[in-house]
Amino acid sequence: MKWRVVLETDSETGDWAVWCPELPGCVSAGETEEEALENIREAIALYLEPDPIELKSGAILREVSVG
Repeated sequence: MKWRVVLETDSETGDWAVWCPELPGCVSAGETEEEALENIREAIALYLEPDPIELKSGAILREVSVG
């Protein structure tokens, strides 16, 4: 799956800030553009990782594919 990310340099430090517009709060940074991209890949993977779910008795859990 591909995600759009926005990269910007910090004028004070020269580091790179990066975020994914489709995933609110999914942000990262790096000293280089390559490091920032590597870090946002990890951040996106963690963002999309499902939280554990505690089901009530009789509830059924299913997974669906999108796209």
